[in-house]
Amino acid sequence: MRNHCRSLLFRRSHLRHLAAERRYTTAANLAASVADIPFPAASSTGSIRGTLDRVDAGELAATPRLYQSLITACAILDDARAIHAHLAGSQFAGSVFLDNSLIHLYCKCGGVADARRVFDEMPRRDICSWTSLIAGYAQNDMPDEALGLFPAMLRGRFKPNGFTFASVLKAAGASGSSGIGEQIHALAVKCDWHGDVYVGSALLDMYARCGRMDMAIKVFDQLESKNGVTWNALIAGFARKGDGETTLLKFAEMQRNGFEATHFTYSSVFTAISGIGALEQGKWVHAHMIKSGQKLSAFVGNTLLDMYAKSGSMVDARKVFDRVDKKDLVTWNSMLTAFAQYGLGREAVTHFEEMRKCGIRLNQITFLCILTACSHGGLLKEGKRYFDMMKEYNLEPEIDHYVTVADLLSRAGLLNDALVFIFKMPIKPTAAVWGALLGACRMHKNAKVGQFAADHVFELDPDDTGPPVLLYNIYASTGQWDAAARVRKMMKATGVKKEPACSWVEIENSVHMFVANDDTHPRSEEIYKKWEEISIRIRLAGYIPNTDYVLLHVDEREREAKLQYHSEKIAVAFAMINMPVEATIRIMKNIRICGDCHSAFKYISKVFKREIVVRDTNRFHHFSSGTLLGRSYPLLTFDYQKHQLQKVIVEREDAA
Repeated sequence: MRNHCRSLLFRRSHLRHLAAERRYTTAANLAASVADIPFPAASSTGSIRGTLDRVDAGELAATPRLYQSLITACAILDDARAIHAHLAGSQFAGSVFLDNSLIHLYCKCGGVADARRVFDEMPRRDICSWTSLIAGYAQNDMPDEALGLFPAMLRGRFKPNGFTFASVLKAAGASGSSGIGEQIHALAVKCDWHGDVYVGSALLDMYARCGRMDMAIKVFDQLESKNGVTWNALIAGFARKGDGETTLLKFAEMQRNGFEATHFTYSSVFTAISGIGALEQGKWVHAHMIKSGQKLSAFVGNTLLDMYAKSGSMVDARKVFDRVDKKDLVTWNSMLTAFAQYGLGREAVTHFEEMRKCGIRLNQITFLCILTACSHGGLLKEGKRYFDMMKEYNLEPEIDHYVTVADLLSRAGLLNDALVFIFKMPIKPTAAVWGALLGACRMHKNAKVGQFAADHVFELDPDDTGPPVLLYNIYASTGQWDAAARVRKMMKATGVKKEPACSWVEIENSVHMFVANDDTHPRSEEIYKKWEEISIRIRLAGYIPNTDYVLLHVDEREREAKLQYHSEKIAVAFAMINMPVEATIRIMKNIRICGDCHSAFKYISKVFKREIVVRDTNRFHHFSSGTLLGRSYPLLTFDYQKHQLQKVIVEREDAA
């Protein structure tokens, strides 16, 4: 009897196992190799349509496996719709598994609206249905829709799995809402998914994208198992935050822990290095990439090119551009941006025309770059022509393009033309538009137009501290000290303070930072002695301090004394003490280089036969043999380009 009962229990257990196999093996069978299906090259449009025609003709039997194989092979939206229409008329219409596959297919092909229609028409849904659509929204840059669907899923009593959490966390990161992300994090803890390496990586990436690196590090440290994705998410987070030093430290730590860097890793590290301009560190990482056997694809090549350009090595940037296989639009735009930042207007025009000849599909970023290059290079005629050319490419100018043209006209001294252009704009001028005009008024010492432009900037962006300082400089440079005093009083009342100037230089992988009249460096006595020597020799060669740049109501002797120890001059003296004659001196500055330092560096490059590259907030200034490589307008100090060229950075991140 006991044996009989055991036999019955075994048979029942075996039958339940077989039933479960029948239920779930269907999914496995449906994902079987396309080789079982008698049609060639399923990914081509003709073969998919041909296979469906053969089913209609009775030559092939319609089976779930056939439909799944077609869905797996499909990569074109029109073909996806053809498969969907055929499936809807078959006996398998309403299959949860096939409908889920259709949702995934539509999202993969960019047909998110079609995917939503399939989802809404499903008679039954499972967790895979919800997860597929949430993931589709997240992958197609529709984070709000993904986040809106998630609560509806929870109300339907569906329990999220690891894929669900990873997808909805991706959407939370894209939306930049750490508050929503924290709620999802709490739910992941409640559902015991927070320790999963993939959910953990998504959590880390979400916090990093929201700028919450403190929480990103906590998530990272709590993960028992880490992989390359986890490390890449952490490194990318620090890179996006602009923390180059920590990015490099985490990159080194990743290597020590035995994880190989991928092209995603290198791209993030190069982005971080470009922010701090650490050329030697960048070269070391580039060498590391070559040793690891990574190919110079457009993905990593774009950030490498940008790193060299922003670190002051235009020659290396051009070499990278020439060596990138299969250049994409971002590659061409990155090189165009580099020319603009160096003031190489003619080279930028040649590069732009080459893009047109090669049939590159130009976008609004391309025109923004070439207009900026024309503005920096003083190419008024070309800039106007390229602005009008946007219509030929069916591109509507955005506010940044109008800012650039206003800057182009203003720099050229056509302040009245710039005003007319601004008043005729089809969209409302922003603070950046008026700021471009205000900056040019400083250059051309036009206080009347400058006050008019400043009033608009104050109204549109009252929190910006730059314009009041600039207006004060305009009045001070024209000797209108009463007006300058009124502006200074207004600045004091509103709490506006000028950002302290500082310059830094990299020597043997160490960064040395200086401020004006700096005596805190351990070698300050030696540095000041060196600058005195430099000052004497360049004066003998013809350098005359330009006291117009001292915007204080003091006598001439005191004005001249205040010019001598600007931060960039101290930095160049320190570099000349510590760097060999043949080495290029590369100095970074947090604000615009002053006109007197600009003039002094020309003489230093001539007298001491030194190559000097200065990167300020606006552009690069390359001094060689007493001349400036590329055209420069020395006094334009309004830094609207930082905002203007931000789109190029965003474009690179989107491509990543």
